[in-house]
Amino acid sequence: MSLYGQFAEVYDLLTSDIDYKARAQGFDRLILAHGGFHGILLDLGCGTGTLTEELASLGYDAIGVDNSPDMLWKAQEKKMQSGRDITYICQEMTELDLYGTIDAVVSALDSLNHLTDYEDFCAAIAKAALFLHPDGVFVFDLNTPYKHQKILANNTFVYDYDEAFCAWQNTLLEDNLVQMDLSIFVQTEEGLYDRLEESFGERAYSHEQVLMALEKAGLQLEAVYDEDFVSEPKPDSQRLIYVAKHRK
Repeated sequence: MSLYGQFAEVYDLLTSDIDYKARAQGFDRLILAHGGFHGILLDLGCGTGTLTEELASLGYDAIGVDNSPDMLWKAQEKKMQSGRDITYICQEMTELDLYGTIDAVVSALDSLNHLTDYEDFCAAIAKAALFLHPDGVFVFDLNTPYKHQKILANNTFVYDYDEAFCAWQNTLLEDNLVQMDLSIFVQTEEGLYDRLEESFGERAYSHEQVLMALEKAGLQLEAVYDEDFVSEPKPDSQRLIYVAKHRK
């Protein structure tokens, strides 16, 4: 399951409106509030490493895992520029294999939604739990069924930048699965445009499905928040933040 091949070329541009520093601070606050500390942190589904860099800047010994070599190449470029001691590993989330235990896990920006098979979703959470220290904290976000049904749905989104143009077509399928087909035009140095095509899916999981996956992994839910890391979930929440720890 290789995602984000060509998409890595323009991923940072298309996500340039995300305040990664604020998101890192939000994850950090929740980790500390639930008994964690600035130890070894795994960024699961780290993409091009922007969030990983911000988490490392807060004092974590960061490890980034992603299944896309192209995304990790971008992450390595950022590491070289920042000089931060970040370890990047190319692995599937469902086949996570680390050298030892970790003190915290973060999975952000609907990375776990990309696991469209529920068994894979459960397996990824179980793998993270396997390497999480008994007192560690697992914080992850998920796009909600509401977002898939009402916001993403069968809608088309257009992103027009100086360097690139992207037409993003969604198709809502059964069981909260959204198929995403992207046509991306990237400007070359000669002023022409290269066309890239990328397709992938995301599935939204119900709160009950999330709880069941945590239970299977030996984890218990500590708290759940709206996307702002503070508010309680609402019926129209588009993204939820889950905090889990090992069951005592």
